[in-house]
Amino acid sequence: KIEEMRAVKRVGSSLRNLGRRGRGVRCASIYSKRLVGEPSQPDYRVYIQKDGVDISPFHDIPLHASENDTFNMIVEIPRGSTAKLEINKGEDWNPIKQDIKNGKLRFVEFRNGYPWNYGALPQTWEDPQHIYADTRARGDNDPIDVIDISTVESTSGDVIQVKVLGALALIDEGETDWKIVAINVKDPLVDQIHDVEDINKLEGRASYLSDTHSWFRDYKTIVGKPQNVFAYDGKYKGKKFALDVLKESHQFWRKMVGSQVPNGIWHQKVKQKILDEGKIQSDSQTSNK
Repeated sequence: KIEEMRAVKRVGSSLRNLGRRGRGVRCASIYSKRLVGEPSQPDYRVYIQKDGVDISPFHDIPLHASENDTFNMIVEIPRGSTAKLEINKGEDWNPIKQDIKNGKLRFVEFRNGYPWNYGALPQTWEDPQHIYADTRARGDNDPIDVIDISTVESTSGDVIQVKVLGALALIDEGETDWKIVAINVKDPLVDQIHDVEDINKLEGRASYLSDTHSWFRDYKTIVGKPQNVFAYDGKYKGKKFALDVLKESHQFWRKMVGSQVPNGIWHQKVKQKILDEGKIQSDSQTSNK
């Protein structure tokens, strides 16, 4: 046991050192990535950087990319991938890492993997103390999830700009888990899509909404869990509704971190506040998302 504990400490020390030395990857934006370890390994991390310095994709990237309802999106899982990658709330700088469940790296081997670029919207938070009136369920303690329906290729850790189109209210194991529908502003058809219902009118994308609905409904059935359910009878809500969800979730985030928005770092004050409120699960706890 003592030797195991020493080994864990050695690994932890190595990771911290690697964390500063990791290989850099340039993104097509003001942000870049620093990769540590190899994909599909427990030590794999994707750190987001600005001007060569680690920042938190949860706290330090603004929600709004511009004043015309364009938003920043952090891509966690690229289209076609099965590895369940997500922003880690408990580690300094909130790197993207692969989820671990029951001691094993988690893969979502449903259909052909994730059918869109999947990620999170920064500076948003679904408050687990808040019960949404329409869903009758608490928030899921995560940044708001977002899917990018574009044909533009992305990789994990990319910070892209998206146009918000609508929302789907998933109830995931008793928690409200909003899924914002958006499209990369670089998609050639972005100017033809202004609301979620416009997606069905596009050639080649007529089944996109129904396929997305069934994917979220059924993806956990492959591991013996029941189908997920939705609020609003499973109907998509439009752009205005989605923007209201984002506005509210941003206010929840601001309340969580305090009146002063974090300035450039994932600092102990913010981390301790979340820990004090019991809103970060340790890596030893099972993740069901």
